[in-house]
Amino acid sequence: MKHELVRYNAHKDSGVEWLDEVPEHWGMKRVKDLALLQSGDSIVSEQIEDEGPYPVYGGNGLRGYFSRYTNNGDHILIGRQGALCGNINYAHGKFWASEHAVVVYLNSGIVMKWYGEMLKVMYLNQYSLSAAQPGLAMDRIKRLLLPVPPLSEQKSIAAYLNTKTVQIDRKIDLLTQKATQYGKLKQSLINETVTSGLDKSVAMKDSGVEWIGEVPEHWKVNRLKNLAYIKTGGKDTIDNVEEGAYPFFVRSQTIERINSYSFDGEAILTAGDGVGVGKVFHHVNCKFDYHQRVYKISNFRDVVGKFIFYYMRENFHKDALRLNAKSTVDSLRMPMFQNFTIAFGDIEEQQAIVDYLDTKTAKIDRIVETINTQIEKLKELRKTLINDVVTGKIKVAQ
Repeated sequence: MKHELVRYNAHKDSGVEWLDEVPEHWGMKRVKDLALLQSGDSIVSEQIEDEGPYPVYGGNGLRGYFSRYTNNGDHILIGRQGALCGNINYAHGKFWASEHAVVVYLNSGIVMKWYGEMLKVMYLNQYSLSAAQPGLAMDRIKRLLLPVPPLSEQKSIAAYLNTKTVQIDRKIDLLTQKATQYGKLKQSLINETVTSGLDKSVAMKDSGVEWIGEVPEHWKVNRLKNLAYIKTGGKDTIDNVEEGAYPFFVRSQTIERINSYSFDGEAILTAGDGVGVGKVFHHVNCKFDYHQRVYKISNFRDVVGKFIFYYMRENFHKDALRLNAKSTVDSLRMPMFQNFTIAFGDIEEQQAIVDYLDTKTAKIDRIVETINTQIEKLKELRKTLINDVVTGKIKVAQ
């Protein structure tokens, strides 16, 4: 069935600060007048599995699976506790709702999709209690007023949103896949170029390193400790200064600021532990300071710093995984850097590779940036569309 959007003829003051006006014939009711809100049942983390017959929902959505279930049917779930408290999820069929989720049992005459999207628009997380573990003040949530259209309009709104949001989500998914493909292309381009060079016709030789494989016959193979100086920083995260004079490199992709500098020049920086371990790399040429668990690679000898940056960004994590013999790297130690093997040509060839990759990756980055801009616009369109329809700014007309 095709739906069109039109304006309502008459409005009234809702009496709710964030809502302003609503259609004149809509009612205003409390959250608890439309549904029973009941906390889920306790379950310990050790009981939750990666696979199982029934999904387990917690305060932040799907947590895993369990052998038993607490509910059967279609329900809205409100995150009651956790970093994402107030978020809304839909559960279908048999599932277990943990004590960190609130299960919504709708009264008759209330359409689930309309009610769930209305709860999203209300931004329930703004009613969380300040604590180490954020949680919703459920008594206050239950007393909140919301506009209620007649059942026929609830159904029209739900049908319209089901159609439109699926269409928008499909476009977002396709664009996301496209951005991912360009990311893989960039990664493959860098990896192939820094290990094979630009001239694909040259003779190859075994590098002597299993994970590197073959490299151009005229290239050298050496350890990083013979090509650069490696050192950790002397600062801690608490030393950062908002709007400080110099960049401050910590254990994440985010670059903080500080009013001191301990190095002035070209360097590669990467986290020694934390979320970005083995993957967060920066290439800079300036005055900066750095964290005590951040490694600085500088004072390059016989190699171009930017070439080493490209080389390590794509290959260092592989070697760190091999040395640790595990799927994740918790922390890096100095010997890992010192003994990391690098294959390279002469300075001129390295610079040619850097220039080539700078040009090619910048082009890919611009494409990805454009795609991400389109994704953000679609997300904003989705958000605005839902808000306007469920609050009565726009009418869904058949």
